[in-house]
Amino acid sequence: MTRSQLEKRVAILEAELARLKSKVEGTDAAKPWWERIAGTFQDDPVHEKAMQFGRRYRRSQKAGVSSRRQK
Repeated sequence: MTRSQLEKRVAILEAELARLKSKVEGTDAAKPWWERIAGTFQDDPVHEKAMQFGRRYRRSQKAGVSSRRQK
């Protein structure tokens, strides 16, 4: 690799690094992660379906525990 090619490559890497740093510094790191993603799934039918499955599963587990206690 020639010196000229190496200098071009380093310049490209430096530009990419600067772009990534500005992207990271632009995020609001003071907020907790859960506040930054809050509302991400709002009005998402797939997310709502997953939550329904989760609720149904948890209720089925509670029903199994109470029926085992009655024995």
